[in-house]
Amino acid sequence: QVQLVESGGGLVQAGGSLRLSCAVSGRTFSSYVMGWFRQAPGKEREFVAAIRWSGGRTYFADSVKGRFTISRDNAKNTGYLQMNSLKPEDTAVYYCAARRGSGYSYYTREYDYWGQGTQVTVSS
Repeated sequence: QVQLVESGGGLVQAGGSLRLSCAVSGRTFSSYVMGWFRQAPGKEREFVAAIRWSGGRTYFADSVKGRFTISRDNAKNTGYLQMNSLKPEDTAVYYCAARRGSGYSYYTREYDYWGQGTQVTVSS
């Protein structure tokens, strides 16, 4: 079993920054993709960003391109989502997820493991 634990959420003013972390533990596999998703109240969970753990190729939703970056630290088995120039519409619960293999996906159903989520609130 794989466990994902997010941290780093909080309250920030518009224009500010936050860095989310996702620690991976338990049974791991040689190749997977880590994704970040978010869910605002009354809305469906949506894709934010993803990174191939091996090789580091990254993918972003159009709404966060140029503002968010995604990275990983192999030695710490931890992924990061750096969020800059935050807007009130970025307010949501942010989830990290892991998908076996190297294929990128923005569909929630194609991710095998999920963290518990961390709240990000951006005030105007």
